[in-house]
Amino acid sequence: MQIGQQMAMVFNMDKCLGCNTCTVACKNIWTNREGAKYMFWNNVETKPGIGYPKEWENQEEYRGGWVLTGKKSKPLRLRIAPKWLELVNLFYNPHQPEMKDYVGDTGTYTFTYEDLHSPEGLTQQPVARPKSEVTAEENVKPNWGVNWEDNAAGANVTGHWDVNFDDISKEEKEALLQYQDSFMIYLPRICNHCANPACVGACPSGAAHKREEDGVVLIDQDRCRGWRYCVSACPYKKPYYNWRSGKMEKCLLCYPRLEAGQPPACFHACPGRIRYMGPIMVDEDRVMEAATADEADLVSAQRSIVLDPHDPKVIKQAKKQGISDSWLEAAKRSPVYRMFVEWEIALPLHPEFRTVPSLFYIPPESPVASVLDEGERRSATDSDSVLPTLDNFRVPVKYLASMFSAGNVDEVKTALNRQLALRRYRRSIRVDGDPDLEVLEQSGLTEEDAQDMHRLLSLAFLDERFVVPTTRREKDRDTSPFIERGFTGFGQMNPHDMKRREYMHVDLQGDQVI
Repeated sequence: MQIGQQMAMVFNMDKCLGCNTCTVACKNIWTNREGAKYMFWNNVETKPGIGYPKEWENQEEYRGGWVLTGKKSKPLRLRIAPKWLELVNLFYNPHQPEMKDYVGDTGTYTFTYEDLHSPEGLTQQPVARPKSEVTAEENVKPNWGVNWEDNAAGANVTGHWDVNFDDISKEEKEALLQYQDSFMIYLPRICNHCANPACVGACPSGAAHKREEDGVVLIDQDRCRGWRYCVSACPYKKPYYNWRSGKMEKCLLCYPRLEAGQPPACFHACPGRIRYMGPIMVDEDRVMEAATADEADLVSAQRSIVLDPHDPKVIKQAKKQGISDSWLEAAKRSPVYRMFVEWEIALPLHPEFRTVPSLFYIPPESPVASVLDEGERRSATDSDSVLPTLDNFRVPVKYLASMFSAGNVDEVKTALNRQLALRRYRRSIRVDGDPDLEVLEQSGLTEEDAQDMHRLLSLAFLDERFVVPTTRREKDRDTSPFIERGFTGFGQMNPHDMKRREYMHVDLQGDQVI
């Protein structure tokens, strides 16, 4: 058993406001310079829709993630291309989003603010007109952007290309896209910092790498040559090309803040308290097992490789590997472990991409009934309660299953039923004055679980949402600048050629990791 350290995250979609405060916090710190204005390392999408960039979920178009090969020696390969074909086509990579897929035909644009401050006398109120930053053309007409579908704007049009409707009949999809029967959810997204990152496996120069000390996936700006295969290979489309510097950039999970024991800026800024972070320990010897499981078992397979931080055997092995006591203590208090493994209410985004993501989502519920809901044909409640029922959920369970469990409806139902059970339990205490323990037993929860879930999800105290062990560089397991980089991708340390740790050694003569 080889233990891998991983900072993991949970987003509670039921509480997301869609306010984009997280986006602003990230934008102000990391991507407020030339060449990076179109980058949104953190963005909040409205579903149904095709997202940012356009149709990022459609891997028939972009060919991101991994696919099964059926071979024991190399069970996975990049969907974009085998290694030899990637080398042959190094200067030809058509399977990636273009600038117009991010910001429309006009490219990034600003406004003619100088017109607002001109001393020239005008006969009408001055107006700042949109101006393309690419062509300098004025009066352009923007036709796409990061929030183009915000609050279901145009969902009746772009929703037809949403791949999460693939398992839903055409008639039902058409009905769900009509105004009176429509639904809307917010999907905040950042880099998933996967345990099996496709961007790392695809990088021809070995610039993309995964840090050993916390699992953060980074791109070495000195090594990067701007081949952009990381964009194509990442199924979530979270690496970006800086057209000014010629380098690739991506979310770095605010690792300077992590090393100081602070959560990332987008986490800290969230007013809805939807974001949780904590360390988990992953059995690296079984990452391939989780990535190659049958689609219906991908979620349970990923849960099985997350190690129990309370297990004496795991603790013994962790100390043998030199994992610090602060990390072990933080792992025991990690909210991610409780939500993903113990309570099973958090799910990975599109596990069928087989990247084993480290960001999990709590699927959204339906609201309680209001006076206007009474007698409505799409009311989400039953006749004797104001609380929603799973049978009449406002968001189709099949739609959520397509997003979070590779189509496995049972995984989504388990997560939702446990949330609904908690709501009924809390209502029985506050309204009826008599705790309903039966509803907890039916969903597989104990009363202690319900109390802990309520504290973590509803009250959401800062020190319980963010459990971040500080970094002690003087006590690192290995201070070598090469080993410290973690495993890298193409031609250097591809994690699918052999077990990662078997070739984590340094060629000091050649000054490179081999």
